[in-house]
Amino acid sequence: MELNESEFFNQLLDYNNILYLCHRNADPDALGSAFALKEAVGGTIGVIEGCDRVASQIAGQLNIEFVNEPNGDFDLVVVVDTSTPAQLNGFPLKTYAVIDHHASTSLNEKAAFYLHRNKSSTAEIVLEVLMKTGAPIMRRTAFALISGIITDTGNFRHATSDSFKAVAELLELSGIEYSEVMDMLSSVPQDVSMRIAFLKAAQRAVIERVDDWIIVTSRVSSFGGAAASGLISIGADVVFVASKQDDIVKVSARARREAQNVGVNLAKLMEDISVKFNGTGGGHEGAAGMDVQGEMENVLDACVEYVKSLLKKNPDEKPVQEKLSQMR
Repeated sequence: MELNESEFFNQLLDYNNILYLCHRNADPDALGSAFALKEAVGGTIGVIEGCDRVASQIAGQLNIEFVNEPNGDFDLVVVVDTSTPAQLNGFPLKTYAVIDHHASTSLNEKAAFYLHRNKSSTAEIVLEVLMKTGAPIMRRTAFALISGIITDTGNFRHATSDSFKAVAELLELSGIEYSEVMDMLSSVPQDVSMRIAFLKAAQRAVIERVDDWIIVTSRVSSFGGAAASGLISIGADVVFVASKQDDIVKVSARARREAQNVGVNLAKLMEDISVKFNGTGGGHEGAAGMDVQGEMENVLDACVEYVKSLLKKNPDEKPVQEKLSQMR
């Protein structure tokens, strides 16, 4: 059942023991949104496989308490900023609600109720919930939501006018200086393992050129999303980075705005291909992911072929393929 912002908030008030559940390796948008709802309504914040580096820094600075790998009998689980069940690592969902901003989601169908908006971040949706219901927005809540908006929009590179309005509103309500948030975010040290993942992703890159478009695939053991973003920053138009954990192939995808403008929708691509490989996928037009079964190379090939079918100007024209390295 889809609800509006006021209805969603009022529905939460009907439950006593609520778990606000963030996706695995929770980012600032997920953690900040869960924290804001918890502060307004009450309950417990739960995360799967901990928080990422930036969210961990925010949690430490704001004294945000959360439970890692939560278990227990909750009256309601509110799934926050999560588009697929795979991002919850098999967490059992009984009575649950969803609040999310991703372009596509497979969780809404079985939810008791949900709130979905086409926003740049879930934090923007949560702010609307709090504003429309008159819930107090304290300084820590505002700081958490601002951090979520900034990071999920890539420091506003993917922001809409609503994103700027939301941050401006939070700054005015809380008295927080924008520089305070940026100083905290910029103070997070870059993980050495992440830097190594960037280098390995570049070393193992396989490049395909379709007309003037550059499609890149690569493989890493961790930090797939960050590695994909790194490859975009050095010249790729569309990137797919895969890793394998047990029998599951995890793919992180990124696309430049120019590629999105000509029809590349990674959320739909991940959703379509994940079905063929017995998995789940989704996300945004320019940033998405999936967890599937099968051979890594077959999965990556399917992703590339899908994009090539969208980008090719001449169906008979064969793309130039260049393999930089096949090192493992």
